[in-house]
Amino acid sequence: MTSPIASTAKAGGGVSIDTSRLASAENLQQAGERFEAIFTNMMLSSMRKAKLADGLFESQALDQFRDMQDQQLAQSMAQTAPIGIGKAMTDFLAKQAALPAVSQASATGAEAEPEP
Repeated sequence: MTSPIASTAKAGGGVSIDTSRLASAENLQQAGERFEAIFTNMMLSSMRKAKLADGLFESQALDQFRDMQDQQLAQSMAQTAPIGIGKAMTDFLAKQAALPAVSQASATGAEAEPEP
């Protein structure tokens, strides 16, 4: 009996070739939001590493707390004030999958006007 992991690894070199998740605009929107949060978290982490001097009260516990705080801040920023990279990725993937682009109106639940 072969495991699904082994068959996936053989088919795509460790990368899944299943694109059925792209068939839903909601899935694409969620992926874009997650990507935005990860990107923002990486950006915040890089900014923290670029410090000019060591702080007086630096410790591993403080670093861990700051990492968790940055992760929550990145999630919040991605949901409330996105920088746009997640939307660009969502639009690109929707175009590749021949789905209509996720508009801001559909993201907020408002009715979109039909195109003539």
